Amino acid sequence: MRANSTLAKAVRFALISGAATAALATSIANAADDGSKVERIEVTGSRIIREGAIAPTPVTVITGDELLSTGATNIGEALNQLPALGNTYSLANSGRNIGTSGLNLLDLRSMGTDRTLVLVNGKRHVASSAGTSSVDVNTIPSSWVEKVEVITGGASAIYGADAVTGVVNFILKKDIEGLDVSATKGWAGDNPLSKDRLALSYGTNFDQDRGNVAFAVEYSAQNQLRAFDRDETSTSFTNLKNTSRPIGPDGKPIDSNNPSDPDKYYTPNGGHYTISNAGTFFLDGWKTFNPDGSLRDVYSGPKVDGIYCVDCDYTNLNQFVELQPEFERYNINFKTNYQVNDNMNAYFEAKYVNSQSTNEGQPAFFFGKGSDPLKNTDIKIDNAFISPELVALMKANKDADGNPAPLDSINIRRFMTDLGQRIEDDTRETQRYVLGLEGLVFEDWDYDVYGIYGQTDLKRVNKNNLVLANYQHALDSINVNGNAVCRDENARAAGCVALDILGFGKPSQAAIDYVNTTSTGTSVIKQTVLGGSLTNSALFDMPAGVVGFSTGVEYRKEESEIFEPSNVKGTFFNTLGEDKGDFDVKEVFAEVSVPLLADLPMIRQLDLELAVRFADYSTIGNATTWKAGLSWEVNDDLRVRTTYSEAIRAPNISELYGAESQTFFSIEDSCRTKYLNDLSNPDVRKANCAALGIPTDFNSDYDSKRVEGLTSGNRDLDPEESTSYTVGFAYQPSFIDGLSITTDYWNIAIDNAIDSVSAQDIIDRCVDSTSGINNEYCALLTRNPTTNEITTIRSSSLNIAALEAAGIDFDIGYNFDAFGGDFRTNLIATRLLKRKNFSFQDKPDDFEELAGTLGYAKWQANWSLNYSIAQWSANWRTRFIEGVSLYTDKELARNANPSSNMEYGDYFISDIYVAYAFDSGVTLKFGIDNVFERDLPYGTTGTGAGSASYDNVGRFFHTTASFKF
Repeated sequence: MRANSTLAKAVRFALISGAATAALATSIANAADDGSKVERIEVTGSRIIREGAIAPTPVTVITGDELLSTGATNIGEALNQLPALGNTYSLANSGRNIGTSGLNLLDLRSMGTDRTLVLVNGKRHVASSAGTSSVDVNTIPSSWVEKVEVITGGASAIYGADAVTGVVNFILKKDIEGLDVSATKGWAGDNPLSKDRLALSYGTNFDQDRGNVAFAVEYSAQNQLRAFDRDETSTSFTNLKNTSRPIGPDGKPIDSNNPSDPDKYYTPNGGHYTISNAGTFFLDGWKTFNPDGSLRDVYSGPKVDGIYCVDCDYTNLNQFVELQPEFERYNINFKTNYQVNDNMNAYFEAKYVNSQSTNEGQPAFFFGKGSDPLKNTDIKIDNAFISPELVALMKANKDADGNPAPLDSINIRRFMTDLGQRIEDDTRETQRYVLGLEGLVFEDWDYDVYGIYGQTDLKRVNKNNLVLANYQHALDSINVNGNAVCRDENARAAGCVALDILGFGKPSQAAIDYVNTTSTGTSVIKQTVLGGSLTNSALFDMPAGVVGFSTGVEYRKEESEIFEPSNVKGTFFNTLGEDKGDFDVKEVFAEVSVPLLADLPMIRQLDLELAVRFADYSTIGNATTWKAGLSWEVNDDLRVRTTYSEAIRAPNISELYGAESQTFFSIEDSCRTKYLNDLSNPDVRKANCAALGIPTDFNSDYDSKRVEGLTSGNRDLDPEESTSYTVGFAYQPSFIDGLSITTDYWNIAIDNAIDSVSAQDIIDRCVDSTSGINNEYCALLTRNPTTNEITTIRSSSLNIAALEAAGIDFDIGYNFDAFGGDFRTNLIATRLLKRKNFSFQDKPDDFEELAGTLGYAKWQANWSLNYSIAQWSANWRTRFIEGVSLYTDKELARNANPSSNMEYGDYFISDIYVAYAFDSGVTLKFGIDNVFERDLPYGTTGTGAGSASYDNVGRFFHTTASFKF
């Protein structure tokens, strides 16, 4: 039998693979000093413990200290800066959906938060967003995090479903001894944002070190940061039509299709001019109200394109943009373990997390006259607040032929900012309990049996929610005995207060209170897990080494229920469905590690790893996932590794049981005159639009605002199916001490991906169908028979899409001594080779290549340099995002020059800190994030799903004082 690997090789490859931390390396080194044997190393991505070996699955490791080295007060904010993780949900953009403010959800490879499995100590954690499996990593106790391991591919067979793109595993410190207190204060250089973090951890052994008990309390908070708080983000931009093109023989401008001659110019200091906070209407030109209620013409300026203008009386929508939400978090953790005997250790964990986040968005608004009378803002000529000036103007109105056409009412377009911006307060309470026994049975079998219960409760309070009926009653006022009252006597008797909207700041507080309400919704998520595993890392000997084996079972039940407020119907707030559902799954799994060859030329060691998991879901039935991997140790310096796996993801509760909910889509109506000729052969579109009864001169701009939609789940969904493979190497040349290089190619393909057909695709597939309008997509659209405008679009979850992603990860570290101290350098980089979205998997040639577009940069990298000497330490870190296109190749194939703003350039941002550790146990640290005050890319606020990768805070200072003993 081959002898155990040398100590140096064990440590070397553990470090290269990222499967061991510096603390682990230190413990091994100490063991070597004592002449003891090489200790076993537990490798993430496998349940089998190996001696001096690494698993074939690629693993990236970040220590807890590294995560908190910047001004980030939450672990999730730091993790989202890793190249492998997308900024789908961070504090900067979490408020863009209802009920998600304050969430920090991880999205490995930017393939969806539901496809990234988040574990704590290798075990499941209760979800944080109702109906999903997504975990808010703000619930993880940062002071106890020893390391975070990011695993790509091949993880479902080991850890279960939801890991189709990989796993992020938080490893917590096991035995806590002593007191650890830290306080962090951070503040921005050019705006009022500040952050605070206080943490206390204490642990001690008892009963002659057989037991350990510890608790940790953590508090973190930040105040709100608005776009108007920063000069860089307060500027409003708009796209204006290119009017400098030459005119062709047909009398139309000539489009050169050259990016240097764009269709639109992305221009600062512009926006809508037909809507305002004071109220805007069209009567002998566009007019608005002065603060005293008198009228003035809207100045549209020298550059006008439809309803947009530049250097004019535009409405700056950035006044409603929130860069960072107000956020507060309390995290209380308790853990204990007790060595019952030499072969049994009992452990218990408990935690309670309370997080509160406030998100402010746009107020209620009314933009033009629609078919729903409750959503119009019409002022009658006898309105109690109307001025004689406006009455005279209405009476003097003339038609297009110049004939008298007095008006009895006018329609006001208005943001109801003075009625209060819509505010959402989200309070989440998370509790989780873990009870287990671990130890040794049958002499050499490690066991772990455990039970987990977790629960997340959300209370969502939506303030300044406009009650449409009350608004209409309050708006329709008359003058009675010199007093402004509501016209409707029944409404008046019920407490109606007349509302004046003819000028900003005009509404009285009594009227505001009458038209607004507060709506409160709640949800509860419950998770129950029972499981156990048996592992023998040296089951029997083979000529090339020992065979390792692990097996186990797990039962899991997931429950989710949403309770929507009863007072939301008939308000400006979305009417949401009350999702309710549950499922359970029974699983059995096994893993084996087989040494194939050893001590041969060019084959120091060759190991085969196999894993399989069988699951029985109450929703989709039986499912099997498996993985195969090879680890080839060429020599002391080089190891090659590869994996192949097939996995599934069962539909989550909201995808299956989601009740029909109201939403709003941004669309372009393909039957409008301006879009009829968008295709190379527009005849089919023209014929289908005509068959729908839409005239060729239909060109309503109703689609400049969002159109109502209804979304729902689908109980007939099948599981997603994925295949992934990786191949890479770990290299540490013996002739360069301290250098380690790992490179891994990864490829992930997901079929039957659960998605919904986009609203725009529904419209286009309806009117571009060669079989006419009697198709499934036209059936999802409802049009107003009088105006021909789309009034409703229906969409549900379907197994319709496919996703593909591939890339190369690089991890290069070089540690050396110089100038009397220690240097540690590290480069983590990802080259994204492809990221394809197939909206319809039955059309493999019809896809969008996202690699190189916003949120999917082809190159991302983090480089760090740390220097320590005596009690001083200093760190420099630079993050890089390669320039990205704002349009996909598919979009540019249709139109090569849509805008003057086509891309974001290369982005570098650097952070520094310096620290000093006193002999007393006190450490002081001072740092600056974004030290060079790198600006955001042109025109963005950094609050989108992709643009949140860019810092929107500016230069940020932070200082930390800590004490340990």
